[in-house]
Amino acid sequence: MTRILRLTLILLMLPALGLAAPVRIKDLATIDGVRGNDLVGYGLVVGLNGTGDSVRNAPYTGEMLAGILERLGVNVTDETFRPKNVAAVMVTGTLPPFGRAGSQIDVTVSAIGDAKSLLGGTLVMTPLNAADGQVYAVAQGSIIAGGVSAQGDGASVVQGVPTAGTIPSGARVEREVDFDFSTMASFRIALRSADFTTAARMEKAINDDLGDGVATLLDSGTIAIDSASLGRVNPARLVGRIENIAVEPESKARVVVDHKSGTIVMGEDVRISRVAVSQGNLTLRVRETPMVSQPNPFAPGDTVVVPRTDASVTQEPGIGFAEVSGESSLSDVVAGLNALGVRPRELIDILKAVHAAGALHAEFVVN
Repeated sequence: MTRILRLTLILLMLPALGLAAPVRIKDLATIDGVRGNDLVGYGLVVGLNGTGDSVRNAPYTGEMLAGILERLGVNVTDETFRPKNVAAVMVTGTLPPFGRAGSQIDVTVSAIGDAKSLLGGTLVMTPLNAADGQVYAVAQGSIIAGGVSAQGDGASVVQGVPTAGTIPSGARVEREVDFDFSTMASFRIALRSADFTTAARMEKAINDDLGDGVATLLDSGTIAIDSASLGRVNPARLVGRIENIAVEPESKARVVVDHKSGTIVMGEDVRISRVAVSQGNLTLRVRETPMVSQPNPFAPGDTVVVPRTDASVTQEPGIGFAEVSGESSLSDVVAGLNALGVRPRELIDILKAVHAAGALHAEFVVN
């Protein structure tokens, strides 16, 4: 058991005699319609130290730079115009809910050409559009790149991603989303993880705090709030009160397995029916040791290679069947599986086999 616990990371949710610990509604749900909006734009980064786009492979970079300079009154019609310190980029960001004109948001800048690095570059004024095609923000500023690269005549090294970076508070909101929350007579709460039990508990908690009939359960992921039934009330203040109501959430029994790292995560409600498990390893080993046969000096004959193969099959002795009693708790399940003394990858295979046999009563997720 000690060897398994050293090799395998098993994260266990803390067992409790009753329900899970209370959680605020603001951590379990969102207000329907109160969300951010994605923004995207196409811009140009200047000031790179020779790590920008090559105009031959990215002609749109030169065309865009020429257009910007012409709008500034600079004529660059000469064909020898071949800058190496500019790069074409995509600029992305999110307009937060209730973002007002003049506020600033963070943006991400990513190269789309063959630029080697955006380190030290400056993004030129770039309009950011939403899905409706309207410009909602304008981005500009110095880029903070997340990596570094170095190159010599015979080798090169790259650490991180130098072709992408961020500009904190790099975009200024120019247009607001037309959404007046203060005039809403009702709104809906949307659960992040839909569950009928959690939604019903949330409805009861809200009605106990504000009065019967304020909250109505619509489905496993939606609760309607009738603020008009409370009289003249500010919806924003009402949301602030509802968000801090504590609810005991319910979750499905789930086992999550990550093959890459050998991580196994089990929920508290995982149960296994009575099952017996046996596990062993079969190793097939083939070893080639060819021999060279050659004639004596000055003797007739040719040198030949004589193959010699040594094949063997080894089966490690198992521990027989290990029994996991029916309707075991989480600690019993872990103790029973660890009693097999298997390695992490084999433990994952055992869980898959138990699930295929119908003895694992939980959702089985493999990443």
